[in-house]
This record gives sequence, C-alpha cells and structure tokens, in this order.
Amino acid sequence: MPDGSMVSQALSGVFRSLRIYLGPDAPRDAMDELYRRFVEPGSLVFDIGAHVGDRVSSFRRLGARVVAVEPQPLLFSALNHIHGRDPLVEIVDRAVGADAGVRDLFVNTANPTVSTLSEDFVHQADGARGWEGQVWDVHIPIEIVTLDGLIARYGMPAFIKIDVEGYEDAVLRGLSQPVKALSFEFTTIARDVAMACFDRLSALGDYRFNLSLGETQKLDFDHWRSDQEMAAHLSNLPHDANSGDVYAMLAPY
Repeated sequence: MPDGSMVSQALSGVFRSLRIYLGPDAPRDAMDELYRRFVEPGSLVFDIGAHVGDRVSSFRRLGARVVAVEPQPLLFSALNHIHGRDPLVEIVDRAVGADAGVRDLFVNTANPTVSTLSEDFVHQADGARGWEGQVWDVHIPIEIVTLDGLIARYGMPAFIKIDVEGYEDAVLRGLSQPVKALSFEFTTIARDVAMACFDRLSALGDYRFNLSLGETQKLDFDHWRSDQEMAAHLSNLPHDANSGDVYAMLAPY
C-alpha cells in the first residue's frame, strides 16, 4: 500500500502532465496539421501509450475513432474523465507487447510520462545526461495485449501511435501484418530499440520513414527516407537531441 507522500507525488505527476500536454500552451493546431497527413474523418486510430490523451484529442478533432491504451491507473482514470463519455473513444487499461501475458510496469510517479515496461530502458536512463533524478519507484503487474489482438477486436487501424518508453520494438513484434502508417518514439539513450523497430517494419512491408524531433509537431524531411537512411540519421544525432517520433508509411508514400 503506497503511503500518503507517494500518492501525493503520483497525483502531482499526473497534474504536471495535464498542464504540459493539455494546458493553454499545448500545440494543438500544429499537432492536428501533422496528424492530418495520416488520419481522415471516420478512420480508426490506435494510441498505444495514450498518457493523458493529448493525441486522443487531436485524433478526435480530426474525426477519427480512437482506441486509447494506457496501463497506468491514474492516467487511465484521467483519460476516462476526459474522454470516457465519448462513444468514439475506447479506453483500454492494458499495455501492449510482443505476447499476451503479465509484466511489471516500472512507474515513475513524479514523471509518469517516462513509465515503462522495459527494465533495459530504466538501466539506460540511470546516470545518463538529461535523465538525472528520474526514479522508477513503483512496480505494478500489468496485463499485456498485442497489436494483433487489438486488430482482431477493433479492426484494422489507419494509423498507430506508439509511445511506450523503450518498449516500442516489443509492441511491433506483436504485429504480424502491415498497417498503412504508424509512429514510434525513439530516445538517444535507447537507439537500439529504434533499430529493432526498423528491422521489424521492414520485415512487414515496404515502408519509408520521416522524423519529428521532440514535440515540434513538424516532420524534419521533405522526402521520406529508407530504413537504412533513417537508421543512419538517428545513429548520428547528438545525445542532447534526446527524443522524437519516427513516422512510417507504406508505399506509395
């Protein structure tokens, strides 16, 4: 049973996320413009690692139906409060991985946006520049589903957003068929995860790639790149680039 101070810290972490991602300075217009490339009215979108639902809100503004997957109990509650009455949003209190089952979720109560299922990611962050002071102080067992399982239940999505802090490759291993478009987060402390994602997607289909660093909500390249080109680019990024999202589209792109 967590003590009162831990509960208070966890709530403070959620409120911090709400201010950052849903507050008045959130880049709603830029986000909508970015996702409009992939999301049309009536299309289905999976948001894997939905957090407090800023992307869910964008997908809904664009007219999509959304399956939002979020394993952290407080964030799941926040999502239900914000989107739970929307009949076109399904909120799933699970995590997504390579195989169905149960795994421990490493929760960072002060900064829930970096909670992860990857123990390797926790070790890679330990002592890394820019990650000072991050502590994964709570472990909770979480039921795992796969992308294939979600597709079997909800249908084929037009777009999948994956942001699960160093567990993106495991999420993609649970997908056995190509989807039209998706994004996955990368970090400079876990570039090996991004490389594994390129390998998996290249095995599934003829994908081309683009990149959005940080929370710019802008694609960095005018022309979509091959997996080898994008892998080389990520490998050469400075450590302080920290993170971003790789976008993948099936040909024709």
